[in-house]
Amino acid sequence: MKNLLFPSAFLLLATGHLFAQTQEYYSDPDPLIQQRLEDWQDLKFGLLMHWGPYSQWGVVESWSICPEDLSWATGARKKGKGDTYPEYLAEYEKLQTTFNPVNFAPEKWAKAARDAGMKYVVFTTKHHDGFCMFDTKYTDYKITDPKTPFSANTRSNVAKEIFDAFRNEGLWTGAYFSKPDWHSDYYWWKKFPPSDRNCNYSIPKHPEQWAKYVEFTHDQINELVSDYGPLDILWLDGGWVRVKTEEEIKNELSEIYEGSRWARNPQSQDIDMPRLVREVREKEPGIIVVDRAVPGPYQNYLTPEQHIPETGLPYPWETCMTMGGSWSYVPTDRYKPTNELIEKLVDIVSKGGNYLLNIGPSPEGEFDPVAYQRLSEIGEWMNVNGEAIYGTRMYKVYSEGENIRYTQNKSGDVVYAFFFEYPEAPVVLENIPFQKGMKIELLGSKGKVKFSPKENGLEVRLPKAEEAGGAHVWVLKMAARG
Repeated sequence: MKNLLFPSAFLLLATGHLFAQTQEYYSDPDPLIQQRLEDWQDLKFGLLMHWGPYSQWGVVESWSICPEDLSWATGARKKGKGDTYPEYLAEYEKLQTTFNPVNFAPEKWAKAARDAGMKYVVFTTKHHDGFCMFDTKYTDYKITDPKTPFSANTRSNVAKEIFDAFRNEGLWTGAYFSKPDWHSDYYWWKKFPPSDRNCNYSIPKHPEQWAKYVEFTHDQINELVSDYGPLDILWLDGGWVRVKTEEEIKNELSEIYEGSRWARNPQSQDIDMPRLVREVREKEPGIIVVDRAVPGPYQNYLTPEQHIPETGLPYPWETCMTMGGSWSYVPTDRYKPTNELIEKLVDIVSKGGNYLLNIGPSPEGEFDPVAYQRLSEIGEWMNVNGEAIYGTRMYKVYSEGENIRYTQNKSGDVVYAFFFEYPEAPVVLENIPFQKGMKIELLGSKGKVKFSPKENGLEVRLPKAEEAGGAHVWVLKMAARG
């Protein structure tokens, strides 16, 4: 029976007063999509993988071929690979001819993700460089083309192998797909040199070329939904490929002249999202579509990147973040410690979000041993404390001070308090009212929790540290009886 001691997170979400809203959100009116988003919000923890030929150089994925004067793009360019930009681009695209991940075994990744407590995966089927990690019919710039050594391997269609392996472990599957394609002649037309990340020709002057690109994009996405399903999420990146009004274009031009924008070619890049979403949902009626950074009905949830919103967001959201320092594989990468990863998971979930944690596989098709170690240690923690993560929602406040976070179950009769530091002394939880008959326990511990009412909340005394067990973050479960 629901006890109103613990307020409903849904009522709090409706007010919006506790959140910092940074972008417009358009709720999908389809009840099926609303239910799928509700189910997705129960999952809480997922795996993102950036992988492609660029892993051989250990450079940031795709961006080193973007001709923008950005330190994180130009600085990533591999030294000794061409004196000029065209030479560098040619050397980069030759990576196709040496990409041979002979140790590829997605079952190992899927088991490690499942054991870590992850519930879904998003895999980069195509990044901005246009190299396809699936067996598309619409380009030869792909892992299954004879120019790619791994094409001779029976598991060369790696996207299919990955999705099958993760489904077999019970995880949802999501396809990352880049809307811009810097290899396609329909996007970076070889008739003109590219100057930035955008389409490099005037779409109003050459509508027939853009029409080819729209069909190319639709064809590839429909391949993924038709041949690699059932897919749960279509995760579209490259938010600059979108419809823009004349006013937006004028504003961007004004900013360019002031030197404050990366784009030199602002124009509307309409790939007909309404038709695209209609097409994919004819095949997968419940698929969640994430048109990243494009406010509108096709951004079913928001994806802050490498950032945790300070107070959460009043709509479905997911922080995507790297386990190491880079999205793609870097041989000398430094991985975040387990303690930090678990604290970030708790912080995100306490604010109503999901945590999509990225690991970049090596050119041989392996995770770094440190990544496996981190996943194993996270899994040990989740085995004890997972009930405070999965299927939970925001409490009336997400935190108390720097080192305490809260979640609650959907019915509102159980609240969880997370301690980033183990409290040896009594702690007063100012946001938990005392009620006779309430039951309090420390997850993973047989030690007794003592508690009593205080004028400003509930005082709790946890067992001695040696009786607590566990590590990293400790979770107090508080259940109201009624």
